[in-house]
Amino acid sequence: MIIPRDPHFTADQLAEVQAIVHEFGCTITPIPGQTRSVYAIKGDERHELMINRLEGLSYVSKVETIQSPYKLMDMKSGLAGHRIQIGGKTLAQELFVCAGQCTIDPKNPAFFIETAHAVKEAGADVIRGGVWKPRTSPHAYQGSSEAIHILIRAREETGLPVNTEVMDEDQLRIALDAGVDMIQVGARNALNYSLLKKIGELTRDSGTPVLLKRGMHMGPIDEFICAAEYIVANGNPNVMFCPRGTLPNLDGYRNHPDESITPLLKQKSWAPVVVDPSHSVGRAIYVPHAALSAVSYGADGLVIESHVDAKKGIGDDPKQAIHPDVLANLIADAREIYSRARRYSQAYLAQPATV
Repeated sequence: MIIPRDPHFTADQLAEVQAIVHEFGCTITPIPGQTRSVYAIKGDERHELMINRLEGLSYVSKVETIQSPYKLMDMKSGLAGHRIQIGGKTLAQELFVCAGQCTIDPKNPAFFIETAHAVKEAGADVIRGGVWKPRTSPHAYQGSSEAIHILIRAREETGLPVNTEVMDEDQLRIALDAGVDMIQVGARNALNYSLLKKIGELTRDSGTPVLLKRGMHMGPIDEFICAAEYIVANGNPNVMFCPRGTLPNLDGYRNHPDESITPLLKQKSWAPVVVDPSHSVGRAIYVPHAALSAVSYGADGLVIESHVDAKKGIGDDPKQAIHPDVLANLIADAREIYSRARRYSQAYLAQPATV
């Protein structure tokens, strides 16, 4: 990881750096941040001569060698101070909430538009809406590209950013071309490295935030962080971790709630954690408890399914979407817990050095 003295290298400086690392069989990937770019060395970065030559350049502040498997996502990397902004919120500084329907029904667009206005009124920062849906059965509703127009209409009417899940490169391109503000990677694609790399490449210039869900069968925490590394290593540092429950399921819940991994993620990586309690427990009556638990564990945000008339919804909405009135109360309670929970993170997060 190369840290420049100025916010970023000039074209000539970058060319010189690339020429040096190329001699040692490495390449450079620029990672643009809000105020500073860092430059990831891809390949074996342990060549002492290469490091000495790079640090000898007047415009290089330092070269960091990180031995963890996720060099960019690591808490010690040059991205440790990176912050993600969306919906007027800076994640990890104030509670972030993304809410809306599981699935947009093209036959009933009014439901989604009404829900979008209702979740805005409830205090959500981003509207979620499923355009395409991964389904276990090939005969179940798989979503429709036509629904992207309904999603964008909701943004136009409410003024809030919108989020949707993509499952392949074609859907990714459609979403980005439509101007979707936040991309979601679902549990079934959590380890689809080809897709994760392509997301990093295609969002490199836009910096579109990416919500990466934890796979249902995902094991070690490091595996989850390494999945995020694929996106960042290909150019987009705006990645959020999203625990959403794993298997085997806990009897009575849809999955096994995993919001308790939040402190573990935060000790290892700088990226914000946005928990999905809806898929974790899978029933609307349990979602408020799961959401408040997630915040008490230190989550930076929540992604919650909400619907104005869930029983008439499609996809998962009938069983796990909460009403916007419940959402409003939940957001108010979650903000109060968030302000209290943050003080306890001082016990396990590195604190800035004092002079």
